[in-house]
Amino acid sequence: MDNDLFEKGLAKRKATLGTEYVEASLNNADDFSRPFQEAMTAWCWGFGWGDECIDAKTRSMMNLTMIGALGKMTEWELHCRGAIKNGVSKEELRAIIHVIGIYCGVPQALECMRAARNVLDEQK
Repeated sequence: MDNDLFEKGLAKRKATLGTEYVEASLNNADDFSRPFQEAMTAWCWGFGWGDECIDAKTRSMMNLTMIGALGKMTEWELHCRGAIKNGVSKEELRAIIHVIGIYCGVPQALECMRAARNVLDEQK
């Protein structure tokens, strides 16, 4: 594994998802899941998020749209928290959900709205 990409990815991942969450994910990894955690940290977060051509806020908005389109709601809620941390506003979250509704259907937008509400309620 490229240790530089892993370290870069680890920093990006912690900045977006929170140190506590990331360290728990890595510490709870076992022999079966550890290689995936390490590869995902290096590839997704080091290579993908480490590319400075797109700022973290825009990348978070893109991720929410794609993850919402896929209907992966556990990940959507996690990345919703990260998006807020990266500067995405409540109004921008709403606009992202509207786009998901237009292109992926109202039921999927409702799922995203529920997840967003959970995250926004945690912020209060």
